Amino acid sequence: MPVTKTAKRALRSSKRKANQNKKAIAKLEIAIREAKKTKKQKAISLVYSLADKAAKKHIIKVKKANRIKFKIAKYLQ
Repeated sequence: MPVTKTAKRALRSSKRKANQNKKAIAKLEIAIREAKKTKKQKAISLVYSLADKAAKKHIIKVKKANRIKFKIAKYLQ
């Protein structure tokens, strides 16, 4: 456990950020499942948007976002 005041503050901050990151990843995974199931343009564009946002915030890597978008793009055909 952290001892100093700043270490305690940093722990609170990192817990908040980790929670936000988990929510963003969960939202992306749900959108991917929905897009695979429905194969609609609206669902696929939502996946594109969420993947780009996650990559921009460094939640996932850019190349992973590109792989996700490539796999989802196959459902358009």
